[in-house]
Amino acid sequence: MSKTIYVNISAAEGGNGSKEAPFTRISDAAQIASAGDTVLVAPGIYRESVHPVNAGTESARITYKSEKPLGAVITGAEEAKEWKPYKENVWKLRVPNSVFGDYNPYTTFVCGDWYFAPTVRHTGSVFLNDSMMYETVTIEECLEGAKDMHSWVPEESVYKWFTRQDGDDTLIYANFQGKDPNKEKVEISVRRNCFMPEKNGVNYITVSGFNINKAATTWAPPAAYQDGMIGPHWSKGWIIEDCEVYGSRCCGISLGKYRDDENDMYFYTKHVKSPTQMERDAVCRGQYHGWLKEKVGGHIIRRCHVHHCEQTGIVGRMGAVFSTIEDCHIHHVCNSQQLGGAETAGIKLHAAIDVTIRRNHIHNCIMGVWLDWEAQGARVSQNLLHDNQPPKSAEHAEGAMFSNDVFIEVGHGPTLIDNNIMMSEVACVMPSEGLAFVHNLMLGSISYLNAGVDSIVNDQREPRFTPYHIRHRTEVAGFMTILHGDDRVYNNIMIQNCPVDETKTPQNFDYNHAGTAAFDIFPTYEEWIANFMMDTEPNMMELAKYHFGHLPVWIDGNAYFNGANVYAKEKHNFVNDSDKAFFNLTPKDDGTFTLSTNIYDLLGDFRVDIIDSDVLGKAFEPEQRFENPDGSTIHFDTDFFGRKRTGKALPGPFADTEWM
Repeated sequence: MSKTIYVNISAAEGGNGSKEAPFTRISDAAQIASAGDTVLVAPGIYRESVHPVNAGTESARITYKSEKPLGAVITGAEEAKEWKPYKENVWKLRVPNSVFGDYNPYTTFVCGDWYFAPTVRHTGSVFLNDSMMYETVTIEECLEGAKDMHSWVPEESVYKWFTRQDGDDTLIYANFQGKDPNKEKVEISVRRNCFMPEKNGVNYITVSGFNINKAATTWAPPAAYQDGMIGPHWSKGWIIEDCEVYGSRCCGISLGKYRDDENDMYFYTKHVKSPTQMERDAVCRGQYHGWLKEKVGGHIIRRCHVHHCEQTGIVGRMGAVFSTIEDCHIHHVCNSQQLGGAETAGIKLHAAIDVTIRRNHIHNCIMGVWLDWEAQGARVSQNLLHDNQPPKSAEHAEGAMFSNDVFIEVGHGPTLIDNNIMMSEVACVMPSEGLAFVHNLMLGSISYLNAGVDSIVNDQREPRFTPYHIRHRTEVAGFMTILHGDDRVYNNIMIQNCPVDETKTPQNFDYNHAGTAAFDIFPTYEEWIANFMMDTEPNMMELAKYHFGHLPVWIDGNAYFNGANVYAKEKHNFVNDSDKAFFNLTPKDDGTFTLSTNIYDLLGDFRVDIIDSDVLGKAFEPEQRFENPDGSTIHFDTDFFGRKRTGKALPGPFADTEWM
């Protein structure tokens, strides 16, 4: 019989979890909670790392619920008291290493596969009034307290800290810029996670309404065990809802990979195989370790506020398959620029098979959404993305990645990007194939076209073969390099919103000329299919050059403003270069925003056909339709706001202008 287990940090010690005698620690409840149970947590600060032991079932979940929304705080930090003056604005704290147990974040460095910045930062952090301070390499740098011009918010970077070991103690020095740390809220992160199972397969858990913050997480590359402050750790069917997640040294929410000791940080520790090869190994080894639809993934992340994490807001390698991330607010990710590498974004997923990312507000991240490898069946829909780029004042940091709203890397599709508002200078970076852009508003460019895939090493081309899968499954169907093309661009509005950098080409990741002219290098379907001797017996050697040539593209129904360039073979479009089009986002005091534009006045009576999965067809390599995860047809008759389109439609993400 299911039961409610009560937790209250203010209760008397020695409780049994009843309403009359609650536990004082969530961890105590997590030891006994079983299928169907609810753990109800009273408001308070719970300084612990919760490791759920038992799994729920699909029909009888285990629910961990904050009694008051965001009232229960699970934190990886401890209060830092007893600071002593050191010099000038710097104070010193001595912490016995016994406080940290077997994991000392102040001797553990952020490092690993795909980490490009210098290995000088620790996994620990110091927080002043809930803001993460900046670590220095020397005590002199800490004393100076100068602005870091790599930071996206340089005025915050003057709050510095430095650490060193002294016998059995950790010493932390911190520049509080004239503030007295013994009178302020100062914390140091001491625990690696806040809420994660220690073992795989702890399925069907709901975590609802918690504030989860300040953990000393480690770098989370895709072939390694992926840390996060909260996550299912290679399980199935979790729901994380209505939570605030912030202050992770690396990742906030992890939907990622299990620990595989034979492949964990292989490149970083052994050096002799390329990290790309270890990614291929990880995919194949994953099948052996239970990477199946029936065992892993199918999670829901909804209505969460994820912010101020220094690697990713949400990360996942393979473990995020068949999941949904919806109605979240994700912002200010990787802004300090103290960490750098190829795993940084608001949302960074590898193998986002049948993952839906919808109705999220994502801004001020180094990248908005990065789907790396195997975004087969992934759909990015109805999201508002803006300011996913550094301020002009920020200098590029060593190891830092480039910026954009959406990055789809070395996938074979079908990958669908529809009904989004994309306002950053680069809307999509796509060294991939099999993408469809439908009914988006794009103020930025599409870049890295026909580029960014293979490497030249030892004067020879090293192709980056990546997998594709059995339709709507995880089992590998094959491996192939990226041929480029096989893309669809229908019914979008494209506005050139910033000055064009004429030195950049579409093969540059920061190419910033909006529009579709870069697709001119690809054939139409009719041009492409004409090469294949369809009416005669094929000549294998003769056809080889076409088997490895560009795939066709389909482009129609788009509207272009302010000099956005145009695909030469597009038959039905709208172009206005004479009027100044604008689309503005204005924040309001209550945290919401208003949109304003004149594009619909300029469009006049231009309209487009409503399209569906049958129009988009199948992605070439996996031979899978652009369709729903259950195989049903997508009709693009629902707009950014959820309104219905009828008859002839407006291009872009809005069905009508009633919202204006």
